Amino acid sequence: MTAGRPGHDAGPEGPHAQGAYGADGAFVAAVDGLADPLNDPLPGGHASPWFRADNIPGGPGADGPGAPESVPDPVLGHVPTAAPSHEAGYTPHQGPQQPQGAPNEWYDPVGYQRDWYGPQEPSARIAPAEEPVPVPDLPAEPRTEVMAAVVGGPAEPRTEVISRIPAEPEPDLDPESASRPGAPPSGGRAERRRAAKGRGRRRPEPVVEQAAPAAPMSRVEARRAAKAAKDSPAVVASRVVGEVFISLGVLMLLFVTYQLWWTNIRAEQIAGKETNRIQDEWARGDRKPGVFAPGQGFAIMHIPKLDVVVPIAEGIDKERVLDRGMLGHYGEGRLKTAMPSDKQGNFSVAGHRNTHGEPFRYINKLEPGDPIVVETQDAYYTYEMASILPQTAPSNISVIEPVPVGSGFQGPGRYLTMTTCTPEFTSTYRLIVWGKMVDERPRSQGKPDALVG
Repeated sequence: MTAGRPGHDAGPEGPHAQGAYGADGAFVAAVDGLADPLNDPLPGGHASPWFRADNIPGGPGADGPGAPESVPDPVLGHVPTAAPSHEAGYTPHQGPQQPQGAPNEWYDPVGYQRDWYGPQEPSARIAPAEEPVPVPDLPAEPRTEVMAAVVGGPAEPRTEVISRIPAEPEPDLDPESASRPGAPPSGGRAERRRAAKGRGRRRPEPVVEQAAPAAPMSRVEARRAAKAAKDSPAVVASRVVGEVFISLGVLMLLFVTYQLWWTNIRAEQIAGKETNRIQDEWARGDRKPGVFAPGQGFAIMHIPKLDVVVPIAEGIDKERVLDRGMLGHYGEGRLKTAMPSDKQGNFSVAGHRNTHGEPFRYINKLEPGDPIVVETQDAYYTYEMASILPQTAPSNISVIEPVPVGSGFQGPGRYLTMTTCTPEFTSTYRLIVWGKMVDERPRSQGKPDALVG
């Protein structure tokens, strides 16, 4: 920082009066004497290699009668207490054309070498003043400012060049701070080089501190926590009810699957085996016509329109006959009916409409004139569908009498009655279908036309 020109603040003579810079070239010499602010100083050095405190004209340490007294200052160094008058003049700067060793020489090669590199051997070579010796691999240091200060009152200004030298950093007493990345170097040139090389390296990741474990709970707190973790009775009850409903739903689904799917498969297998057994006995001649035991198969019914071929067994027992996919002949007690071979009577049979093979599921689709063939060991008996009773009570046994009531038959004859449950998937009512025999063909004459077509 440079103070204002003395000529502008001069006395009554005005700004053009002759002052300290009145001589030719005095101002240029003073400006040349300032240090170049673009040059970086080194630790412990001065602002400029040409700067010597004892060579400053009129500065501290100058000899002669015109040297003013100085007072030590912590920032500006020695500040003169009183400035000399303008008549004393300003000693112009001696350029390089002066011979070395001339009086008031600003450039001192020996002092420059000593200030920059310390004490040297006598044989050390001193670089010329025009070519400063470069010092490689030195880190940048705080810049030394050269500033001009105006000391004294406005009546008698005096410009003086003062060098501000940065204070040396205090040594770090912490031994770990020197090893931290990014810490300022505190040693010599080699240590500063190592520190500069280590600045670009990756810093270690910070250590994550784990939280301290919580203090153990007391017994009361542990009991309260365990009690709070337990479910309330309402929650437990709701869970039990939900599980019961889910279990019931699964069981119902399994039961429906069993009834509608598995019973049919199982009954068809049993009925098929029974049909094969009956046909094998007929082929061998082991069976004799006569009275059959309950559950014993003795005939086969064919309904071509419905594609039904099902064995007929004695009796209407549910477990031994009907649930096995067979038709049951009403042949016991009050429900005893005629056989197909009888010359007069009503041959009546029962069968499931749904589940367990469901042989009569679609008999409601039969129309008058549709053939129904009953095959026995000796002959084929062909009936034609005559009439249908869509619904009646299960206790109405008049439908299986020798002349069935409601069938439309007027007198005795050879009739066929088929009964089943209705509506579907229930046993509330009974569905009745009647037929009348139209043909009897011995087995020796072959199958009737209804089975051949």
